[in-house]
Amino acid sequence: MAKLTKKQVAELVPALEALYPDAGCALHFDSVFHLLVAVMLSAQTTDKSVNQVTPTLFAKYPEAADIAAADRADLENILRHIGMYRTKAKNLQALCQVLADEYGGEVPQDYDKLTALPGVGRKTANVVLSVGFGEQRIAVDTHVFRLANRIGLTAEPDVLKTELSLMKALPYDHWSTMHHALIWHGRQVCNARNPKCEDCGIRALCKKNGLTKK
Repeated sequence: MAKLTKKQVAELVPALEALYPDAGCALHFDSVFHLLVAVMLSAQTTDKSVNQVTPTLFAKYPEAADIAAADRADLENILRHIGMYRTKAKNLQALCQVLADEYGGEVPQDYDKLTALPGVGRKTANVVLSVGFGEQRIAVDTHVFRLANRIGLTAEPDVLKTELSLMKALPYDHWSTMHHALIWHGRQVCNARNPKCEDCGIRALCKKNGLTKK
């Protein structure tokens, strides 16, 4: 599929952001540490499901050291309603042990240090740096990957190449807002199987079905 031109991207960015002026992280958190945990738990499950279990988790185990010292079976019981809860409980304890031992329970504001933590990949690190620390970042989840390539912002076969391509295609000071706008658009309009193209506010700028000039 052909990619959008620079002129079309320049039109798309404000148009998409205008559709979702309040777009932001749907996960509930009250600290960078709680954000990191929530994003990590959200892999292959919904934000809604994560928001249902984290209040209990953080009420009982508010800090990294608390989770690191927790009984694994109890953590699994708290997380049992989200996907892969046993694996996530194991990774969560490993993550919290490193935070407690090496960072005094604080989340490092450094990409390499974040991705070196157990269970933390590129997407999680980028979300934490963007939402938690206010940096301009593009986190590519399933929605962003699908929409970026469907709309024509990128034409890449995998998540990493999509992220790098988006960094080149989008203005730097719009990376974070476009990340959230793409997610919201993917959830509300541009669904994976049945996109609501007739209701799409950026239809004229989308490469899907050749709606823009080649």
